[in-house]
Amino acid sequence: MKMVFDIETVGKDISSLSESQREYIFRYAEKEKDEVIREEKIEEAERYLSLYPFTAQIASIGMLNVKTEKSLVMYNSEVSEEWVCEEKNIKYVAYTEAEMLANFWNYISKCDQVITFNGKHFDIPFLMLRSAILKIKPTRDLLKNRYNSNTHLDLLDKLTYFGSVKKFNLDFYCQSFGIESPKSKGISGMDVKELFNAGRVKDIAVYCGEDVLATYKLFKIYSDYLMVN
Repeated sequence: MKMVFDIETVGKDISSLSESQREYIFRYAEKEKDEVIREEKIEEAERYLSLYPFTAQIASIGMLNVKTEKSLVMYNSEVSEEWVCEEKNIKYVAYTEAEMLANFWNYISKCDQVITFNGKHFDIPFLMLRSAILKIKPTRDLLKNRYNSNTHLDLLDKLTYFGSVKKFNLDFYCQSFGIESPKSKGISGMDVKELFNAGRVKDIAVYCGEDVLATYKLFKIYSDYLMVN
């Protein structure tokens, strides 16, 4: 089984970090003498909290079965619920972060190959470290060999020929290849924290599902026109 997946992450409130952790996060910003620039750097440092597994949590994990083209999107919520978008073949289910991770690694154990966009540099390291923090054991090592795509095909690596050409974000590639971009719905990854804090976790789940679908369509472009046996 081949599976495409993507994650959405949300940074913690800076006040939830210890004093020494906050000091480390703001170490460069606090050295800035210009007050305006210092405040800008502090705001930037807070925005970047979503990128680190020690200062963020998983808001959603989306998975798409390449053979059936059915998707499962799990999202972070204490309220148990689920619904289906029949038009796009997507099932949405609410779980705690720990439950999402346990389910994810269970699905991964059954896959022959996973397909991601920048998964070797972001998604998988984030998932593995969050799993360790929550005392959950990963079932697969998907970072073993960067240049071997048999078990993990990272589209960003492939489209940049492992750094030989400039890399772009998913939205840029989608627009270049005529694929509907997830950002066309008016939401981007930068909006996730605001949505999460507002309790709009379902909106995050829908956005994650669109990300997975776009990644799958990009994978089909790669398979049909760029993959050479």
